[in-house]
Order: sequence, then C-alpha cells, then structure tokens
Amino acid sequence: MIETRKLNIQPALNRPDDFYNALVDMHRDLSEEQSQMANAKLILLLANHIGDEETLEEALKIAAEGLN
Repeated sequence: MIETRKLNIQPALNRPDDFYNALVDMHRDLSEEQSQMANAKLILLLANHIGDEETLEEALKIAAEGLN
C-alpha cells in the first residue's frame, strides 16, 4: 500500500449513505455509455476542485492498486 502524504483517505463525509444514494440515483436510467460519461465528468469536476496535482497523482496510484 502507498503511504499517503497529502490525500485524506479517512472517512470525511458526514452522511456517506446519502452521497452513495445520490450517486446511484445519478446513474439510474442511464445507458452504460452515459454512465461512464457521468463518472468521467464527476472525476474531472472533483479533480478541478482539488486542484493539487500531487494529491491527484497520489489518488490515481491508490485507485489503481491491485488492478493489474
């Protein structure tokens, strides 16, 4: 596992179940292509909000762990 430097990986949402439900609702009635596009847009919006390239690179590495 990568030792984090900047990325907060501890639970930080006050109502994580509400966010999860909103995420599921966003995908409801979308085609697979639309769902993938919505995910890509969400990722880019959040990456822009974070704005710190080192933190984003760290997040990419952690997200890819164990997928190969």
